[in-house]
Amino acid sequence: MRCNGNNATAPSPAIAPGVESIDPAAFAIELAARTPAGNGVDPRVAAILPSFDAPFFQAGLAGYSDGAMRIIARRHGAPMCVTEALLDRMLLGGGRGFHKADLGLQDEQLLHENLPTGNEDHPLVGQIIGGDPDEMAAAALKMIEQGRRHNKAYRQMAYGDDRKPVYIDTRWTVCEEEVLLPDSADAPSPVDKKSHSATASPALCAEPNRGFAMIDVNLACPVKKIDRKHRGGHWLTDPDGAKEILKAVRQAIPASTPVSVKLRRAYDDTPEMTANFEKIFEAAYELGYAWATVHARTVEQKYIGPSRWTFLKDLTSRHRDKPIFGSGDIWEAPDIFRMIAYTGVSGVSVARGCIGNPWIFRQARDMLAGNSPRRPTLPEQREVLHQHFALSVALNGEAPAGKMMRKFGIKFAQHHPQPERVKSAMVNVNSTADWLAALDALYPLDALYPVGATSPGSH
Repeated sequence: MRCNGNNATAPSPAIAPGVESIDPAAFAIELAARTPAGNGVDPRVAAILPSFDAPFFQAGLAGYSDGAMRIIARRHGAPMCVTEALLDRMLLGGGRGFHKADLGLQDEQLLHENLPTGNEDHPLVGQIIGGDPDEMAAAALKMIEQGRRHNKAYRQMAYGDDRKPVYIDTRWTVCEEEVLLPDSADAPSPVDKKSHSATASPALCAEPNRGFAMIDVNLACPVKKIDRKHRGGHWLTDPDGAKEILKAVRQAIPASTPVSVKLRRAYDDTPEMTANFEKIFEAAYELGYAWATVHARTVEQKYIGPSRWTFLKDLTSRHRDKPIFGSGDIWEAPDIFRMIAYTGVSGVSVARGCIGNPWIFRQARDMLAGNSPRRPTLPEQREVLHQHFALSVALNGEAPAGKMMRKFGIKFAQHHPQPERVKSAMVNVNSTADWLAALDALYPLDALYPVGATSPGSH
């Protein structure tokens, strides 16, 4: 589900009067020192997700944050990653939506070692988007169970009748027994929607979650076609509808599985829309959501113009009892600590600033440890580009990986002393051979000169 605009403005500072007085390096050390684990993580967040060991994570990025990007980010210090937004109807239509979360791979060994059923891509948050409470709830359950019931059972949950559903705590039942369901089109539904009562059976119990550690409900996507179809950021115009979705998803999945919500600060800057945000934000915590990630732009802004850290500062000052994550205008590691220091958020969602820059996570960890952020050397850049392409081939196949990695290569060019040369070479990559040839030409193995220097023989 593509939630990134093509007309985004270039990286620029957020609206945050006085932020220039903050020393991000000094604050990072202070933040680490004042948290029990010494890692800067809000204890309330650590209690919900113990493996969350740094105050930042990689956001879900449409068209980018597949398993390959997530694994590269984790290898450089990202403690948690989010999938791109998965459309509820696509998930319910037969499971094809799982492909965007990379729950299936051509390389079964890679699947076992590196993706949701393995250890490297964990904890993983599955982000879901949609326009109907029933569909969102059934799709969220399917995500947590990873489709262990037959597709027909999940569709029955969402489409059993045409009446407005009545949400009750027992509507979806997930057992603790480990039972893998047979893939039978005749598998009975666990829900009789006409009576709105659960008819649980041991054969319909789900295995404990071994893929998604959390579910994130996307009520933020600003893309026009998403808004027009009453998804994503549209719900900031309809707080009652948003609450129904939040309630349905929270009731659908086991209480032991945390749920979060992604919001923008409003649909637009009118008082009515500002009030709508407050209603939805408050409702999420009342319904048991672990936290909200709030992007400091409006839906109407999309990705144009600066975000308002002033909004996040005011929000956290009024809700000190709630963990809140911030998003918007995080372009380099020091911005993570500028945002936390200025706004008081519990942590930061790193979005466009990590595309082609997985080192932002390593650099942020350097700062927490009191060290200077390490810039990537050319050999390090080459190794990451090599790993990323290999992972993408395993995920997508060689030809699709070539197309996918062009845009990554262009973003990685920002670290190279000759970025335009890199961009020109990367747009022509189609195969593994092309990719390796580009790496040999642009990132020679014997290149030990520092970042920013001129490459030998490149004049």
